[in-house]
Parts: sequence; C-alpha cells; structure tokens
Amino acid sequence: MDSPSDKDILRARDFWGAIALFFLSVFFLWRTSSIPLFGQNRAGVSGADWYNSAALVPFGIFGALLILSLALLRTSIKAGGAKSALTAVGIGWSPIEALRFGTLAIILFFYIVGLVPRVDFIISSGLLITALIHGYHGGKPERMVLVTGFVALPGTYALVGYLPRSTWNLHADDWLTLALWAALTVWILVRHGKDRVSRIIPVIAIVAPVILVLAMAFGFRQNVPNRGGLLFKQIEYQYFVNIKPIWSR
Repeated sequence: MDSPSDKDILRARDFWGAIALFFLSVFFLWRTSSIPLFGQNRAGVSGADWYNSAALVPFGIFGALLILSLALLRTSIKAGGAKSALTAVGIGWSPIEALRFGTLAIILFFYIVGLVPRVDFIISSGLLITALIHGYHGGKPERMVLVTGFVALPGTYALVGYLPRSTWNLHADDWLTLALWAALTVWILVRHGKDRVSRIIPVIAIVAPVILVLAMAFGFRQNVPNRGGLLFKQIEYQYFVNIKPIWSR
C-alpha cells in the first residue's frame, strides 16, 4: 500500500480541522442563543435594542467561524481530503503535531481562563496575537515552546495571584503581561527583524485589539472584559471626559 503524500495528509488535516471547527462553532452559537438578541420586555418596556445586545459580537465571531469551517470542509472534500481522512488510519500524526496542538491548547487556556478576566483586554490580546503569529509561522517547535512560556507565565500569575473577582481590577498582572509582551516583541524584532512577517507583528498586535475593543465598547456598546484594565481604563476616561463632550455641546 502506497504511503499518503504530503498533499493527502494536508487535505486530511483540513477535513478533520473543519469538522472540529464546525462543531465548536455550533456549540458556541447554541450557548450564545441564550443571550437575548432583541432585548427583554419587562412590564411592556423593551430592555435594549438589538445593536446593544451582548450576543451581537459572539454571534458575529462564531457565525464567521461556522462559515469558515463549511468553506474549508467543502474545499477539503473536493480535493479528496474526506477520502484520505476516512481511509488512512493515523494519517499525518507526528510528535510535531502533538506539540502544535498541545501548545495551542495551553496558550488558549491561559488566555481565556487566566488573562481575559483579569488583565487588560488590549494587553492580553496583543500578547496572544504576537505569540500565535510568531510561534506558528514556519512551524518551528522551539518557537512554539517559547511563546507558550510567554503566555503561560502571566496567565498563571493572574490566575493564582488574582483568583477572586474582587482583585481583578488590580494592575500588577497587567504590568507583568505588558512587560512580557514588550520583551517578546523586542526579541522578535532583534532576532528576526529581516523577516517581513516579524516586522508587521507589532502593528497587528496593537491595532487589532484596539479596534476591536473600541468597536465593542463605543460602537456596539458591549461589555468589555475587565473595564478597569490598565489601558482601557485610560481610553474610557479620555473618551467620556475629553472626547464625547466635544460633540455633545
């Protein structure tokens, strides 16, 4: 029996990845459906408009992931990925794949459970974006291990040191995460500054979470995680004290 080609392995991975992403998206869409999208009526008074609903952003994110999973599944099936995945036992499994999925799981765990509730959203998301792009661009194991440490360290500190909700607005974990984000960024630029992807990482890591948090807080008026975070607290203060009064006159 001929061993599967690299293309067969890639398409099989796309197939199983699309299946996993599909069920993950459906699960979170189902959970999000419990949040009122059009507000609740109490005593004949509507509690909120649809564009202020806390369900809007999750519906958009997980709806886009669902569409992405269907597109990836369709592409994989057309390229023979389903056939390869269903007929080749253990196709493409290797220690590097185990490392890839293992480190990704650790990074996402500490980001979702440790950082997001306790650390400023812009800082924690900037660190996450930097770690994911650098760590998994090129598929080098040493990078995966390195960035996992950079996320796991502040995530563990935030989770252990600031477990009670009453301590979530303290900023020592914000400063630690910010320092590690800056250190990782400097290290990337010094060691890999000639790489075009490495040079653009800081731009994406700063611009993407800032735009997202501004849209959530002031566009769709969503509940931003940890509103008392180190950076967002200053943004919110400047908006309500110095910016909003300009067009409210």
